[in-house]
Amino acid sequence: MKTLLHPSYFPSISHFVAMVQAESIVFEMEDNFQKQTNRNRTYIYSPNGVQLLNIPIKHSRTSHQKTKDIQIENDFDWQKQHFKSLEAAYRSSPFFEYFEDDFIPFFEKKHQFLMDLNLEALEIISKCMRMKFDFETTNEYFHEVDSNKFLDYRFLVNGKKDPSVFESYTQVFDDKFGFINNLSVLDLLFNEGKFTVDYLKSQKLLV
Repeated sequence: MKTLLHPSYFPSISHFVAMVQAESIVFEMEDNFQKQTNRNRTYIYSPNGVQLLNIPIKHSRTSHQKTKDIQIENDFDWQKQHFKSLEAAYRSSPFFEYFEDDFIPFFEKKHQFLMDLNLEALEIISKCMRMKFDFETTNEYFHEVDSNKFLDYRFLVNGKKDPSVFESYTQVFDDKFGFINNLSVLDLLFNEGKFTVDYLKSQKLLV
């Protein structure tokens, strides 16, 4: 059975649980962009608790615009801000320095389209995990899909509708705020490193 997902910005752990456990992956390319979803945002564990990293986008005059057509607003250096936030959050984590050089070129590059950036973010994570993800893409949008053919996990892109609860692992600031569930996969990667894939394979998604 195929697993249907939205490509999002350094996706949540639940997103990667679905990917790692999928028989095959299909990325949704024909949806309309929705604000306040993980299409252009991710959440990390900062020294002050949960921190939102948001990619600014260029707003269209039309109310409905496909996510694949969304362009990034690069008038200010949001990439520098995001990388500084990652440093503040994870510099003291066990694996940040190990993976740092994989991420620096990404944050120095100017992407025009959000979808291209999200797909490259997924590529970097898969490289760090040493796990290749082959995927197909949609060429038509269906509000409902055949449940005999697809596991529809597109709802995971809306973090508020994601009920997933996962086993705890050691986080940098958990002595201050305790374990924070289902953050960006970056949190898991920088804290667990080579054990990331084993963790993802062992977790269960709530649907």
